[in-house]
Amino acid sequence: MLRLIPTSKGRSFTGFLQSIRELSSTTNALQDSWRNARHAFDHIKNRDVYAWNAMVSGYVRVGNSSEAIRCFSLFMVKSGLRPDYRTFPSVLKACRYLIDGLKIHCLALKFGFVWDVFVAASLVHLYCRYGPVANARRLFDEMPFRDMGTWNAMLSGYCQSGNAKDALTLSNELKVMDAVTIVSLLSACTESGDFTRGVMIHLYSIKHGLDSELFVSNKLIDMYAESCNLKGCQKVFDWMIVRDLISWNSIIKAYELNEQPLRALWLFQEMRLNRVQPDRLTLISLASILAQLGDILAGRSVQGFTLRKGWFLEDITVGNAVVDMYAKLGLVDSARAVFNLLPSKDVISWNTIISGYAQNGFASEAIEMYNMMEEEGGEITANQGTWVSVLPACSQAGALRQGMKIHGRLLKNGLYLDVFVGTSLADMYGKCGRLDDALSLFYQIPRVNSVPWNTLIACHGLHGHGEKAMMLFREMLDEGVKPDHITFVTLLSACSHSGLVDEGKWCFELMQADYGITPSLKHYGCMVDLFGRAGQLETAFNFIKTMPLQPDASIWGALLSACRVHGNADLGKIASEHLFEVEPEHVGYHVLLSNMYASAGKWEGVDEIRSIARGKGLRKTPGWSSMEVNNKVEVFYTGNQTHPMYEEIYKELTMLHSKMKMIGYVPDHRFVLQDVEDDEKEHILMSHSERLAIGFGLIATPPKTTIQIFKNLRVCGDCHSVTKFISRITEREIIVRDSNRFHHFKNGVCSCGDYW
Repeated sequence: MLRLIPTSKGRSFTGFLQSIRELSSTTNALQDSWRNARHAFDHIKNRDVYAWNAMVSGYVRVGNSSEAIRCFSLFMVKSGLRPDYRTFPSVLKACRYLIDGLKIHCLALKFGFVWDVFVAASLVHLYCRYGPVANARRLFDEMPFRDMGTWNAMLSGYCQSGNAKDALTLSNELKVMDAVTIVSLLSACTESGDFTRGVMIHLYSIKHGLDSELFVSNKLIDMYAESCNLKGCQKVFDWMIVRDLISWNSIIKAYELNEQPLRALWLFQEMRLNRVQPDRLTLISLASILAQLGDILAGRSVQGFTLRKGWFLEDITVGNAVVDMYAKLGLVDSARAVFNLLPSKDVISWNTIISGYAQNGFASEAIEMYNMMEEEGGEITANQGTWVSVLPACSQAGALRQGMKIHGRLLKNGLYLDVFVGTSLADMYGKCGRLDDALSLFYQIPRVNSVPWNTLIACHGLHGHGEKAMMLFREMLDEGVKPDHITFVTLLSACSHSGLVDEGKWCFELMQADYGITPSLKHYGCMVDLFGRAGQLETAFNFIKTMPLQPDASIWGALLSACRVHGNADLGKIASEHLFEVEPEHVGYHVLLSNMYASAGKWEGVDEIRSIARGKGLRKTPGWSSMEVNNKVEVFYTGNQTHPMYEEIYKELTMLHSKMKMIGYVPDHRFVLQDVEDDEKEHILMSHSERLAIGFGLIATPPKTTIQIFKNLRVCGDCHSVTKFISRITEREIIVRDSNRFHHFKNGVCSCGDYW
């Protein structure tokens, strides 16, 4: 290159160009090289366009965009020279704001270079990065000639701006593609979900020998991973002649995303055997893998590794991944501790800890974290992920007012129309007892996929409206929406809560015959629950015996629960034996069996089960009920006497107890799980958490207003009977949501029809 420089320019010009070359190739001596280049440029007496172009280009190469634009401005104002076609591509690369690009576009028009292929391509790049993509497309359409780089810029611009379908439509005009084109189009296929088109592009790359390009193969793995085609991922990976770190990260992430953690972990070990060092992306995938495997010890090792490498403090995505890992491992205290250690927090950090609390059943803590995030002010802006994390927490806690406040914010920003946010909002209203509001929201949001339909069907099932759930399902089919496996789980559950045995059997057969969905353990569990609740215990047991899958704890748990309700201790014992084989450490199942023995008066069996549970170090989950009064959530625990209004509550309940006995109430001592005298049994029943909450609600709210209560366990039979009497005596509607469903008590009748 040096021999092409005109000798008349002198030694200063030659030295200047040499400094420019050093500037672009040497990083350790960057400052010295830059000073040399600038010094040489300043000493050129007769600078021509070539010198000015080189100077602008040099600034761009070292990333000093502002000085590049300043140098270009000096050239235009003071040099008196006319720019050439090489001037504009360099300075357009330096633009970091759209306004600068628009000014340079005007100058290119003025000097007649806008239709030069390199200048036009640079403008297309600019508008794709910073401006409306429509501007780039308009310029692209007006170009008399387009090279491959221009096509790739336009396609990439569509992909980066979220217009994947436009990218695929534009590509129909292409007759030839290179490797860069294929990578852009594969990204578009992934984003739009057009995986058939992705396979066709893969075939094109094979035909033209482009699939051997490393970055094409890596992108193919990503595309097949998103389409859940692990065979395709593995085939591409196996055929790769050369693999880099990105290749290994892609294949590991493919198995991690598709919930095959053992294979993903094996590939990680293979990567290490091939002496490929992991990077931050590897560790992010590994954290998720270990969370799926439930490996706490290895998870802590991952955190230690990130701390030693310094990644935990340097890269917020690594810290977020560690928080998410601990949350999914159920270690919410560790997740919170790591969250507190993060040197800086973005919206993903907050979303992760909020969803971590919510998914582990700590709804109040999740809402508290959301409120803390809001107190940060303008530093953190809530996004779609925030709403779909905090709204389920409002559903769990029954925090209707908090949910309604969030609804107000979503109305302002219009995000309530987003299918996932709108669905979460409808779910919140449905699970807080406002089914009409849930249905109203449902008809406002897009209903093109199964997600909102599944939510509303599930909400109707919780309220015991099985027939309405079936009507929604038929409406879903009429609108051309294809049901998925979750649809049938919600349908079967709705049928189970409403005693619709025949309809449930029809859904189970339809799922397989018409939609080709193979039943999972969840579907089988719903069927066992359906038969069990209806009292068809032998049918449920025979159904389990004919299952093609190995029954898990949920299957035997459903049968044991049905045996408890219908008093079949013999079959319950068989169910419990199988249950303790598959999940011996679950305290709830020990409690269920103990309660069944207590109801039957078999106190020796009660003592035996309790002794076994104590020996394993298992502790019963305490029963609690909550209600929201005057923007405050009041929580009541069974037998608790520490509430400030304890005396008033017991006085109210005692008075109601007398009135109930006068109109036919007889305490059901089967629900007292201690071998004590009858008087003591009545006192124990009166101290159940839902009864304390009702007593408080009667005192703290105006007469004849609705009382709404949330309970963490299944409401007992005696409390169910008592609540019917109280609704009749006080002329109040009482809504109770227990761990299974909603109960609407009014005028002495429950919406469940005593079927729950």
